[in-house]
Amino acid sequence: MSRRPGLVTRIALAAVTVTAAVTAAVPSPATPTISAALTASAAPAVADVAHRGASAYAPENTVAAFELAARQRADMFELDVQETADHKLVLMHDTTLARTTDVEKVFPGRAPWRVGDFTLAEIRRLDAGSWFSVDYRDEPVPTLGEVLDAMADKAPGLLLEVKEPRLYPGVEARVADELRDHPSWLSPGRLVVQSFDWNSMRTFHRLMPEVPIGLLGTPPIADLPKLAEYADLINPPYGGLTRDYVRRVHSHGMGVLTWTVNDTAVARRLVSYGVDGIITNRPDAMRQVVAR
Repeated sequence: MSRRPGLVTRIALAAVTVTAAVTAAVPSPATPTISAALTASAAPAVADVAHRGASAYAPENTVAAFELAARQRADMFELDVQETADHKLVLMHDTTLARTTDVEKVFPGRAPWRVGDFTLAEIRRLDAGSWFSVDYRDEPVPTLGEVLDAMADKAPGLLLEVKEPRLYPGVEARVADELRDHPSWLSPGRLVVQSFDWNSMRTFHRLMPEVPIGLLGTPPIADLPKLAEYADLINPPYGGLTRDYVRRVHSHGMGVLTWTVNDTAVARRLVSYGVDGIITNRPDAMRQVVAR
């Protein structure tokens, strides 16, 4: 049974928790169910989760990518949170800035360009868009707070990954504080926080027990009962994922979001397994699968 009755239903409703400020330029998404396999529905919908935003078409972890994901009718968008030298929360997947910014040009003597070695003021000087396309020249590295503000009326659901928390002691509390400063994101079902670091997620659960927790990876089946004491979702890579594993996770009251799926044929197979969401760089393509 689920740790908290009705939790899965509340997460499912994330995709329709859109405020009145959403305009006709961003169509309302179809209703997904992030843990539909726990319901009696014969043809459950599956959540379309934009990985780092619509990252096949715009630079990952930028406001531009998140806004595009909303226009493509993603049900949720995923992002990666790390911390600067002055303890500000910024969005970056890699633990270094080199791949997705021009940091090597701006700060040539600062190798290996670790996120945590730079202040927010320094990171503000970086271009996080030109590596992807000249169309996104000067796109900045956003802070978590900036994204929470920018997307408050544009996207229904957020999958927030705390990246490498071992590098940033106390980051869980700072993420929790930022979320409390943006209470609309704490509406039931609108937010999931996840990490590969399961101890970090246990810590986060103690800080914000009302927020659903996702565990990245594929834990052994024998560990699922213990993990279900604080986790609500198991989020494994799709390679090697089986119908039986999905069923076992569901039997412990948890949902399954799988990543990173960009092939529609693969997505259809995973939908047939009963997964509750597909994390993708191509939310427009996945919409064609999950909306069926």
